[in-house]
Amino acid sequence: MFTRKFFWRLSLGLFFALIAVSGSLIYTQPTWVLGEIQDLRLRLAGVESYQVLIDGHRIHYYVRGPVDGEPVVLVHGLGGRSEDFTNLAPHLERAGYRVYTPDLLGFGQSEEPHNATYSIEDQSQLVVDFFDAVGLKRVDLAGWSMGGWIVQKVAVDHPERVNRLILMDSAGLRMPPEWDTRLFTPTTPAELDKLDAMLTPHPPALPKFVAKDILRISANYAWVTKRALASMMTAKDVMDDELPSLKMPVLILWGDLDRITPVREGWAMHWLIPHSRMVVASGCGHSAPESCTDQFGPELIRFLRSSHPHTTDATMIGE
Repeated sequence: MFTRKFFWRLSLGLFFALIAVSGSLIYTQPTWVLGEIQDLRLRLAGVESYQVLIDGHRIHYYVRGPVDGEPVVLVHGLGGRSEDFTNLAPHLERAGYRVYTPDLLGFGQSEEPHNATYSIEDQSQLVVDFFDAVGLKRVDLAGWSMGGWIVQKVAVDHPERVNRLILMDSAGLRMPPEWDTRLFTPTTPAELDKLDAMLTPHPPALPKFVAKDILRISANYAWVTKRALASMMTAKDVMDDELPSLKMPVLILWGDLDRITPVREGWAMHWLIPHSRMVVASGCGHSAPESCTDQFGPELIRFLRSSHPHTTDATMIGE
């Protein structure tokens, strides 16, 4: 006969077993645990998660904000994912925009086919196909780093689909990197530390078990990053000669301490693009769209709401 005491002991045993299993998962797969927590937080905040088939490949995306809001699409960078905009997207949502954050082919929760090129050209076509798949005729389009390069090509090749363009610490010009690009696929804790320092000024130290798990994941997906990098390094899709053709308003947001795509690249884009506005955030690195949203967010909203966005000025913020 099962007594109340028996059930109390069983419940206590299950509780401690759950703690033990949770502790083990946190130690052995911390990135998975953190990812699940982040996904839960997004869902509790009303963010919707979907998958759509594009050219036979499964593409994941998040969408948030009012259904009747003007659409804004945010495109992540190399090795990134849609969750990279978790801090920036709420600024847009609160301002009444409908925000779409897709995972590019090969990244995040999207499919990673082995026969894909992962080139700028192919990813830009994927973005346009994404518009069609989710019923977006014309959008405000933003991209970060490699994502900035991709949205430049979308705007050049399909200007009828883009109202306004936002480039954040963007790649895309014929300016070879002055740092070791192999750091994007780190294989040692020391290389991971160097990458973190390139991305963010004064990054916090990573616990060893977290660094180990990040390196494990990096090893599994390094081939996608390497293939994308190899395509970019050919300079086949550089935009130097194409940017002057842009007619839509363009906002260029940059961190002044960016070591991946230095701020001089932002100024070069500013001079190449008619009607562009350059805003430089003080004390921010390449991860500014994630870590400096208190500066980027208001500037982005101001630009999208402006009835006269065709400006050629430049601003330094956060000083």
